[in-house]
Amino acid sequence: MSTTPLPVAVLISGGGTTLKNLLDKIAAGTLPVAIRLVISSKPDARGLEFAKAAGIPHIVVERKAYASTADFSEQIFERCRAAGVANVVMGGWLKLVEIPDDFMGRVINIHPGLIPAFCGKGFYGHHVHEAVLEYGAKVSGCTVHFVDNEYDHGPIILQQTVPVLDDDTPETLAARVFDAECCALPEALRLLAQGRLRLVGRKVRIEKE
Repeated sequence: MSTTPLPVAVLISGGGTTLKNLLDKIAAGTLPVAIRLVISSKPDARGLEFAKAAGIPHIVVERKAYASTADFSEQIFERCRAAGVANVVMGGWLKLVEIPDDFMGRVINIHPGLIPAFCGKGFYGHHVHEAVLEYGAKVSGCTVHFVDNEYDHGPIILQQTVPVLDDDTPETLAARVFDAECCALPEALRLLAQGRLRLVGRKVRIEKE
């Protein structure tokens, strides 16, 4: 690919399925991204094994080790600065952080729902899919968005929808949404790498090639 690989850090809290998806696409030559650092909020996160296997530097930064969200956040972003990344990707990251000025508009998140529905504090993983089914929604999906200092609140980059079926369980819906995530997040990163995203207030404009 002609696009210069975009240097990123990936933040994880659990199984690392989003990280694994990115690594697979990078290995296949379809994603112009270079993962320079993986940061986990948990020492036992399975995603750390994916980073280790790929030879990517990885560290654990636990929230309980810091007196405040500000101190916790500063530790994370100081490591990102040292790694020389252009952007930070939250892939299953569950901790609230404060985005410093120099990273504002440079942190993106993938959420397993269609923001502004079924999002915010407490809406992550299976909690989202259970809420969608309980409400009786006919579609769900995923949202890639820039991160600000509130849960699931920053400007939306792109969204992808999936149908909600009458016989869905949280597990079957989650699998369908994850398939959408596996396309949506890499596409957002490609647009970033190509310099085609322009933030205008709360709106993200995608410029033509």
